[in-house]
Parts: sequence; structure tokens; C-alpha cells
Amino acid sequence: MVFDFRRLDIYRKVPKDLTQPTSTGAIISVVCSLFIMFLLVSELLSFVHMDVVSELYVDDPQSGDKIPVRIVISLPNMPCEYLGMDIQDSMGRHEVGLVENSDKLPVNQGRGCLFTSSFQINKVPGNFHVSTHSSKQQPDNPDMNHEIKELRIGERIIIPNVKSQAFNALEGKKTFDKHALSSHDYVMKIVPTVYESIDGKTRYLYQYTHAYKDYIAYGHGHKIMPAVWFRYELTPITVKYTEKRKPLYHFITMVCAIIGGTFTVAGIVDSMIFSATEMYKKFALGKLS
Repeated sequence: MVFDFRRLDIYRKVPKDLTQPTSTGAIISVVCSLFIMFLLVSELLSFVHMDVVSELYVDDPQSGDKIPVRIVISLPNMPCEYLGMDIQDSMGRHEVGLVENSDKLPVNQGRGCLFTSSFQINKVPGNFHVSTHSSKQQPDNPDMNHEIKELRIGERIIIPNVKSQAFNALEGKKTFDKHALSSHDYVMKIVPTVYESIDGKTRYLYQYTHAYKDYIAYGHGHKIMPAVWFRYELTPITVKYTEKRKPLYHFITMVCAIIGGTFTVAGIVDSMIFSATEMYKKFALGKLS
């Protein structure tokens, strides 16, 4: 006795002459095919799309004790000759009138200044401020109202699906509605950030939040000496972003689920409609018992 291998077929075929095509079945088949195509395209786009997963932990992610900072600030009513960058921190650092990597560009017909500076800060609480403290001669009518073009801490990078505003939160900040003699105080919380790309490269960034206030400060001899202060402190919490892509087996599983599930549900709907139609025909002919 020869075993017939075809007996193992669980997908038995029905001869075409035993099937009956219907208009309803054709409509359901077309709709079903279009629906499957839509879901397959959506799943394909989701598969090729890069996801960015975030997590929090307590640690210092980067070796070294220096953080790069870049600031671009426009002061339309303060001449460049009076301006300088001062840096202080809790480790005893105190620099007045930082010249290295600083640039001053006259604006507003020489009455103002576009001040740019790049420097490094220690990973301890401190401040840096744009002021006239390093100038031998003080201006008669100081005005530190300003617009911050850029204040970036750490490396510059655009992370997909992550708001870039958190890395340059003070961009576009204007204080032109404040008193001309006001000092401006920004208190910043710096959040260490790690970004790990899909190819395994790791970058170290820094986000920050800020609070703002303005006040009038008096210097030596009760003379008003306004400045733009940026007081900073690092948080112990680190944010990590990791690029991830869905695995291939997930995509294959979803494709099988879409096709199988859609055809199954469509078959049930078609069977219900066909049965209801047949019952109605029998009822109309009075043959429904």
C-alpha cells in the first residue's frame, strides 16, 4: 500500500464548478484588497521608520570636566567697545573680559553689537555673563536689552522625533520691553543627554531649561551696571535617546496577520450577507419553513 502524501494537505481545493460568484462577494473582495494594500504600505513605512526611545538614569555619561558653550546675542543699544564675557564658578574660576573665541560685530549703525563667544565651563555650578565689567570706561547710558540668537550647550545635533528647542531653549528670547537699565538673569538647569545612533555611534549633548527675571543692580559708587547673567547648574539625571528599528520578524508577522485577518473577517462578512440573501429569497417565495 502506497501512502498518498497529498492527504497531508490541510488546504483542500474546491473545484471552480462548485463555487458561486456574487456581486456582493466581488465588492467585498475589491474592498478587502484595497484595505490590505493600505495596511501593508502603512506597516512598511512603520518598519523603515526610525524610532527614538528615551530613558532616564543617574550617572555622568561623559568623561572629562569641561562642557562647550556657544552664545550669540544681539544688543542693539550697547556699543561693542564696552562688552565682554565674564565666567565664574564654584571651583574658583573667575575670568573677566574673555577674549579667546569671542567676536563683536557692530550693528544698528555702530550703536549696538552682535556678540558671539565660544568657551568651556566646568561641571560645577557657576555663571557666565555679558557685561561691561571688563571695560576701562563705562557707558553713560547703558542698555543691556537684547535678543538671544543662540545659546547652545554641548554638541550641535538634530535628533529626529525629539524637540530641538530643548537644546537651544533661549533662541529668539527678546527683552526689548524691559527698562533700559535692567539686568537680566537666566537661571538654567542643564540636563546631560546621550544620543546613540543605529550604527552604534554615541554623542554627548546637553539640554537645558530656564527661568528669567530682570532687576536693576547698583555697582560701586551706587552706579547702575546692568548685565546679562546666565546662572547654571547640572542635574544628576541623564537622558538617553537610542535609535531603534523594528526587527524583520515583526514586519513579517504583521504582514501575515494583516492578510490572514482581513481575509478571515471578509469571508465571515461575505458568508453572513450571502446567507441572509438566500434566506430572504426563500422567504419571498414562501419556501422558508
